[in-house]
Amino acid sequence: MTKSKALIALASAALITAGCGGSGESSDKASAPASPSGSTSVTPSNLPDDQAPPDRLDIDVMIQGGNVTPTNDQLQAKLHEPIVVNVNSDVADELHVHSTPDHTFKVEAKPAQTFQFTVDVPGKVDIELHQLNRTIATVEVR
Repeated sequence: MTKSKALIALASAALITAGCGGSGESSDKASAPASPSGSTSVTPSNLPDDQAPPDRLDIDVMIQGGNVTPTNDQLQAKLHEPIVVNVNSDVADELHVHSTPDHTFKVEAKPAQTFQFTVDVPGKVDIELHQLNRTIATVEVR
């Protein structure tokens, strides 16, 4: 091999190596560990505060055969925190929330009904069924 051919081969090899080596900076894709499915798992505990799910109080109510569960529960909630009442019922009734402002919801004889409200004034709030004359819960709102 002549000297000029050897220099051309050496220069070509140097250019190919430089092209494959990159800039020396790592990409985000290469440095981030991948989960087995290739996606990132997000749970409420690792979300920033501005992305975390809001606090809320959930109350599950069962109305069946004239029996109401729960009855006279004592609960707590924060001011302006969503309060969600999930109702499964075999009879129609009226759910009344004694708060400021007050709230009234029509309960139908069917499963999977959801009613949501917030309370704007601190204090004790009764949630009751009018037809069955039962207090589901008293929520102390602070």
